[in-house]
Amino acid sequence: MPLDASDLSQLIALCRAQIERHCEHLGRLDSAIGDGDHGTNMQRGLEAVYGERAEIASLPLPAALERMGLVLVMTIGGAAGPLYGTLLMELGRALAEDDGRADFAGSLARAIAAVARRGRSGPGDKTLLDVLYPVQAEIARHSAPDRIAACARTAAQATEMMLARRGRASYLGARSVGHEDPGASSCALLAMTICQYFQEHTPS
Repeated sequence: MPLDASDLSQLIALCRAQIERHCEHLGRLDSAIGDGDHGTNMQRGLEAVYGERAEIASLPLPAALERMGLVLVMTIGGAAGPLYGTLLMELGRALAEDDGRADFAGSLARAIAAVARRGRSGPGDKTLLDVLYPVQAEIARHSAPDRIAACARTAAQATEMMLARRGRASYLGARSVGHEDPGASSCALLAMTICQYFQEHTPS
């Protein structure tokens, strides 16, 4: 489903509302293994993107993604800003280079690889990558949006029993086990929101 300006504006609003709704929950998750500010940081970033939604939605999708990524880098504190920002900026660049070949899964894989390099992390390190990798795999298999959404939620929940190997949570060692990663949780929430939108707006 190609995105027009109206779609992108609505998606920005929905993602902002989802993060606002779960802000305290994300903060509680982060309090267990981090600084406790992931919810408020994400809310601040999504509010900033929402504030620029008209300008962003007027851009071609690759440029819009790059702009959103830049806004998130500038407004989300902690490690999340650079990671989410890298994801969107690199996805925008990859889509621009793809030049209409419609290989979204391949472009997303390139963007995720850039996030992994930026965070010096990989699968099983208890980060948002533990959601991004399986979501990308489902997209590459052309799975339905509801299946991708379920995959995102399951992947985030699976981080609860992982040992953190990156970020502040890694300092806790074995004590990081038993807590869902806040970055994985916010990533799943956003992925689920986007999938629900596509589910509702894709012609049957």
